[in-house]
Amino acid sequence: MKIKDMLTKKMTVKKRLVISNILMILVPVVITAFIGLVCISIIWLSVQYGTGLGFKDSEDFYKASRGISMLVEKSLEEGTHANLAGNLSGISGILDKSAMALSVDSSGKNLYQYGHATDADEALLKAVDTLGGQGFVSNGNRELYVQQAEIKGVVYRISIFSSPSQLSFGSLKVALVLSAIVLMFAIIFSILLTNRFLIRFVFQKIEQPLEILSDGVQQISEGNLEHRINYTGEDEFSPVCTDFNKMAARLKASEERTQQHEQSRKELLVGISHDLRSPLTSIRAYVEGLLDGVAKTPEVQKEYLEIVKNKAEDIDRMLTKIFLFSKMELGEYPTHPELLRLDDEVRQLIRALGVEYEERGLLLTAEDIVPATVSADPDQLRRVLTNIIENSVKYKTKDMGTLTISLREENGEYRLSLCDDGPGVPEEALHHLFEVFYRSDPSRQNPQRGSGLGLAIAANAIQRMNGTIEAKVGENGGLKIVICLPKAEE
Repeated sequence: MKIKDMLTKKMTVKKRLVISNILMILVPVVITAFIGLVCISIIWLSVQYGTGLGFKDSEDFYKASRGISMLVEKSLEEGTHANLAGNLSGISGILDKSAMALSVDSSGKNLYQYGHATDADEALLKAVDTLGGQGFVSNGNRELYVQQAEIKGVVYRISIFSSPSQLSFGSLKVALVLSAIVLMFAIIFSILLTNRFLIRFVFQKIEQPLEILSDGVQQISEGNLEHRINYTGEDEFSPVCTDFNKMAARLKASEERTQQHEQSRKELLVGISHDLRSPLTSIRAYVEGLLDGVAKTPEVQKEYLEIVKNKAEDIDRMLTKIFLFSKMELGEYPTHPELLRLDDEVRQLIRALGVEYEERGLLLTAEDIVPATVSADPDQLRRVLTNIIENSVKYKTKDMGTLTISLREENGEYRLSLCDDGPGVPEEALHHLFEVFYRSDPSRQNPQRGSGLGLAIAANAIQRMNGTIEAKVGENGGLKIVICLPKAEE
């Protein structure tokens, strides 16, 4: 990558704005100062080596000087030398226009002076004196015309000077006006040029990220939640694009959760209708048998009523689990966590339920139980363990099955394992076990063996305890449920 590209990528919008503000002031000032310097240089060179009188030759100067001297004589005839300056104010424009200087004196006393003198003027005046006091002389750089006039008994000397290389006042005014116009246009042009450049300089850094973000928003609005922004710039847009990708990921996860919840809801409805139909059908059949007189003896009638009672209890347990799971999903089920000695809870559970489950054909054993303190709701924890034990009882294939419970400390947390020696679950079905109404028996022909909600309730409860639960293939081929709970301070 070129150095220029690297610098451009690392230059933030803020830096570009700072640079543009500085350049917005600096560039017009520099351009204006440069053009102003050029104009001043041109005027100075014109003054030094300028355009001259504007006369083609000395004959023109001589004629112009004669005309000016006649005007001076007329002014002297009409007034006195006391108000000579006022009378001659009208010819100042002519003198300025041709860069000429005028001097009027009498008896060695200067009566009027207009324009500037040079060091060569004194020598030129002496040269005219040698010619009789009037006439025309020139030294190549400075020209002099002298005319003597006697008016009212007073002798006046009228001297008119001119330098061919001297810029006239009129030309100077034109040069200044042109310079001012050039400077004004230079300022306007520099501002417009700088503004155009700086807008492009700043906007090109904003335009691409805005287009990328706009395209990303369009993709998301069209439902493409897989879209991610690939922005490599290191500026203010980088965290925005990162947050956009996080937002898109959260939207995708939320969409997936919504779809999963919708699927769970559908499965819940299907499971409820399926699992309720079987006991209801049985209840209906036995009640009809009682009504139709099929059960004629008191013993058979009592047997029918016992079956109806058991089916009703199955429905009640199923509805209780559905109600519990629904409240957990809605976050309305109360949780009362407290510090528990998990090892004591496991031992007490085995002592309390060991005999009952042994009579039902499942032997509960414990091994490698380490001291463990966790923060959990004791009622929910017992319900989770009971649900797992119930599954082992319902799906065992041996006359006397075994469920081994172990508790170890690994990686800063406690791992509670419950492993049975039942038929196990196919490996591809392990991650589905905690879904509502899921059974590894796809035909769902044995609802009496479970509602499919037990492990879903267990997973929800463990999650609320900030733990995890997973299903694995046991060491002896059965099902192994592993619960991980974080440590808690004693």
